[in-house]
Amino acid sequence: MPRHFAETELIVASHNAGKVREISDLLAPYDIAIRSAASLGLPEPEETGASFVENAELKALAAVEASQKPALADDSGLVVPALGGQPGIYSARWGGPDRDFGLAMERVNAELGQGDRKAHFVAVLSLAWPGGHVESFEGKVYGRLVWPPRGDKGFGYDPMFQACGQTITFGEMEPALKHGMSHRAEAFKQLIHACFRRRR
Repeated sequence: MPRHFAETELIVASHNAGKVREISDLLAPYDIAIRSAASLGLPEPEETGASFVENAELKALAAVEASQKPALADDSGLVVPALGGQPGIYSARWGGPDRDFGLAMERVNAELGQGDRKAHFVAVLSLAWPGGHVESFEGKVYGRLVWPPRGDKGFGYDPMFQACGQTITFGEMEPALKHGMSHRAEAFKQLIHACFRRRR
């Protein structure tokens, strides 16, 4: 049975401001004080896992070890079947040392060329507590890649991703709409159902 989150403070184990903002928005109804790993000066662990689940769990556990508080980590990325599943767990690294997603999107588009533009986002959320207990949840959203990129409301590969049934990209989409359908939102639905209860 999943462990219920009863604490009042949670560390978001990310240095990505976009992810922290999105996670904070999704957790707003639960009256939890959110602090980011970056604001606490916690180091970013090396992502040595071979899957989204492994990387999310190692990031969550590293934040717990450094802070001695519960931590929530996200590992997510863009999966393009025509590129053999790349960039996948290496999605941020495709942007180079500065994680420049403009460059990353250009690389995806160049390597894809005239290939099949189907793609999906994957997000895994791992919630960890002191003592080493971890709960992990995976969400996906399917769509296709467009070029040139459109919109500046999202982050990462959002401006080139158009979800199935949509005419705009995640980069053009208002946050409230994206939160209702994204890969992270799907993982969050599972997380909330399993571990959280509204407090107000």
